[in-house]
Amino acid sequence: MPRRRTSSSSSSSTAPSAAPAAPRNRTPQPVRVRRRSFGDFVKAFLAFVVLLALVVGVPLALAVAIGWPLPNGAPGLDWLQREITVQTFLHILTVIVWLAWAQFTACVLVEVKAALSGVGVPGRVPGSGPSQLLARQLVAALLLVGATAASLTPGLSQLGQSLEGNQKPAVAAAQQTPGLFAQQQEQAASTANALAEQAGQAGQDAARADGSGSAAHGDTKYYRIQPPEGRHHDSLWEVADRHLGDGRRYKEIFELNKDRVQPDGSKLSEASLIRPGWIMEMPGDARGGELVEMPDEAPNVSEQVQQQISDYARTGGDHAQGGGGAQGGGDAHVSLPEQRPAPTPATPVTPATPAPGPATGGQHATPAAEESGRSFGLPEALLAAPLLAAGLLGALGRRRRQALWHSALGAVGGRRGMEPPTPTGDAQDAQDALLVGADPDGVRLLDRSLRGLAASLAAESRALPVVYAAWMGGNGDLHLQLAQPAGKPPTPWQVGQDQTFWMLARADAERYEDAETAAPYPGLVSLGTMDDSRLLLNLEAVPGLVSLSGAEADRAAVFASVAAELATNGWSDRMTITLVGFGDDLTPLAPNRIRHLDGFEDLFETMSAETRQRRGALGAAGHDSVLTGRTGPAQHTRWAPHLVLLAAQPSDEDALRLAELAADAGRLGIGYLVGTEGTDLPGAAWEMEITGDGKLLAPLLGLELEAQLLPAAQQRAVVELFTDADPERGPGGPANTPPFLVDISEQGRPAVYARLVGSYEIIGLDAPDGDRSAQLHEALALLLLHREGVHPRVLASALWPRGVTEDVRDALLERLRAWLGTDPDGTPRLGTDATGRLTLAKSVVSDLDVLRSLYYEATQGRGVDSRQVRGRLLTDALVLVRGPLLADRPEGRYRWLTHEIIDAQLPLLVADTGLALSEFHLERGRAEKAIEALNAALRTAPADERLWHELLRATHATEDADRLRALAADLIGRSGARGLPPRTEALLDELLPTWRDGVAAAG
Repeated sequence: MPRRRTSSSSSSSTAPSAAPAAPRNRTPQPVRVRRRSFGDFVKAFLAFVVLLALVVGVPLALAVAIGWPLPNGAPGLDWLQREITVQTFLHILTVIVWLAWAQFTACVLVEVKAALSGVGVPGRVPGSGPSQLLARQLVAALLLVGATAASLTPGLSQLGQSLEGNQKPAVAAAQQTPGLFAQQQEQAASTANALAEQAGQAGQDAARADGSGSAAHGDTKYYRIQPPEGRHHDSLWEVADRHLGDGRRYKEIFELNKDRVQPDGSKLSEASLIRPGWIMEMPGDARGGELVEMPDEAPNVSEQVQQQISDYARTGGDHAQGGGGAQGGGDAHVSLPEQRPAPTPATPVTPATPAPGPATGGQHATPAAEESGRSFGLPEALLAAPLLAAGLLGALGRRRRQALWHSALGAVGGRRGMEPPTPTGDAQDAQDALLVGADPDGVRLLDRSLRGLAASLAAESRALPVVYAAWMGGNGDLHLQLAQPAGKPPTPWQVGQDQTFWMLARADAERYEDAETAAPYPGLVSLGTMDDSRLLLNLEAVPGLVSLSGAEADRAAVFASVAAELATNGWSDRMTITLVGFGDDLTPLAPNRIRHLDGFEDLFETMSAETRQRRGALGAAGHDSVLTGRTGPAQHTRWAPHLVLLAAQPSDEDALRLAELAADAGRLGIGYLVGTEGTDLPGAAWEMEITGDGKLLAPLLGLELEAQLLPAAQQRAVVELFTDADPERGPGGPANTPPFLVDISEQGRPAVYARLVGSYEIIGLDAPDGDRSAQLHEALALLLLHREGVHPRVLASALWPRGVTEDVRDALLERLRAWLGTDPDGTPRLGTDATGRLTLAKSVVSDLDVLRSLYYEATQGRGVDSRQVRGRLLTDALVLVRGPLLADRPEGRYRWLTHEIIDAQLPLLVADTGLALSEFHLERGRAEKAIEALNAALRTAPADERLWHELLRATHATEDADRLRALAADLIGRSGARGLPPRTEALLDELLPTWRDGVAAAG
């Protein structure tokens, strides 16, 4: 992005030397107040002559030369039949000139009024863009040498720009500011002169004269907000940077001035919404010469400004005397998409409190716990990253299911994989944080919305617009920020705050169905949050490099978060992520997406070849960018993004080569995020900085985010979860043993027995209160499925996915304890372990616990040495299977089951039990008993190919050919258009060689 010229501010030479260094991509240039020159007087004189000629001379010339052009009376019908002469044309032209003169004169009057008032932006004369621009320039030049020049300059904000939108109310106009990637414009030299003059004539503390207000403090100072320069608006960040030495101290200025009445009657309510002409009281250590006015050191300001400062000082009182608070209202420079009101009251947000809702992941959190500052031992980085957590959780579930199926291909008994290893330590905390923080609904809505947009554009034969970023609001609305206007968006999308924003309301997004189209913007990745909005940057669309500066550990946390989300997100189809300079290997998160390179030479060799290949492929396909190739009938799979993350600092030579390589990366679908140590990076289109307190800064882009991070400890814990779930790991180890074994003897009869496999029933407890019953049953089911213990926050997020306060959660736990009661020895049946997790007593069991224990005893315990015991245990286990898990659960509840793998574990466990029992009966020659056991298992696991194979073998053992042919026909009918699996066909060829004749006859 082009650097912005800042000529309306100056850096104080007297700023404290110990002040923290400002972000390096913010380079304000000093501006010196100069005296009026001879050239200024010449410009003013010429402007006066031109104004006199246009406002007075034009009507006089028309009156003398042409006279009155309109008819003296009402025209009749014969007037339409008269001959058109030269005089007629002259009269028509005269009318047009009179109208143009009237419009221009109105513009001059509007501009003079705005200049003399000194506050606000001039009103817009309808249809007079060029005329009003000319009038503004002439009035500015005329008044530049007068005492009213400072009052005029707020009206200079739109020089060289469109005048559209000036009639909007102040608050609405402030909200509908340009986006964070808006192009900056250079201003005319006359504007810079006017701004410099304005900078030298700020207010004086008139309260000193009446002895009231803040003048009692000898160090009280005031600043008058500067008018825009081009499209660069003054901000509290830049004011703090110039006069306090650190832009991050803008919050002190905000606290001193918030809710105080400004000269135009409005108030400062958000740090990002300030207007030219407003007065700001400054902290006592503010410096900056004449730009910061002190009561006794600014004698040359106008009486109007003195009166404004005097009036403003009296509004301060005790509020103005308080030091700058630590809480702020957001960055003074940030442009967020205009938000629609949420349907319900919003939860108050503080810098330490993620806002509830899909944008921040707080919908799975307990806000009261957050406000108290306690994390309950869970890593906050994962709690505050809802989209990242959802991606990791979904990928982890797929990995564990894959491991189960790999294990299912092994021997029936004694193999690894029936139970995934139970995480411990940091890995357990990381898993709980993923469960609490994940926002799968947000990921689903984002994915469907983007694919739906792509499908709608393709149906209209329109290309995808270039999207730089997406904002997910706290109310669920989605805003796409375009590189340039792209016309009217397809329904139900709407134009947002301006033509470069497309907005989709959450209610409209929820009506989207899954679309059969490629993911249009797979390079979107979360960077952090501001207020209640989450920013996703489209790395793939950046026209060049994105640089990230800061301490090495802080940069590494950002890089790890970006890499992990890109590798596991739910709104991408295919992509390649190349990592260079990463200390820890992230490949286990997504082996098919992530690759590590050793150094820059490998990177240049790899990316140079791919860049050439993509350029050639685009040319051959006739596409101007990869976005064109992702829509319509094109082979969109060829245009998957390639995102390169370089955590290591490149040398100067490598940086130049990298800049050349990334020159047109945006259209090729290749993105680069490069870590730097603070020096300028050649070719960097966007520059960001990560601070030690977790802020992601980019002042020229108007960003100050709460950065999304994945620190080293959480990174290792997440990788451990994926490594333990790797299906390629060898067998053996504790994974063979269920987490909870039940005493299956008569002496081990439980006090509370819950049936989960099938319909949900509880034996041994009185029915709870009707209004609380469903909630208590759901909480107990979650605890029964996790005998290792459940974190209180995981339980709360499961029952209240949209958030709950701590007192409500604790009240539920007390009711649950009272309902479960105590054992005969007085021990509560709902306890807490050393880590604070909720655990059930051994006297509370479920049929799933018993099923696991029976199978374990039959295959690895007492049944190994006794055929009779094994047969009895397997038979008892299969009798427990009454249907799918929680078959009659109410609609809308038990949504947390989508995060579990029990839906994959239970069918495998039942299938393994049926296979083991079938093998037991076939060894004794009891084919009918084997068939009975296999059919019982198929009712719960109908898709398990192993059961069908054993059923074919058992049926073949009956020597009933007709029965075997009927079973083969049933299998063929179930297979549908896909046909039978190859191994099933091979088995039928062995057992029933004529089965293909039946298929041919049926065909």
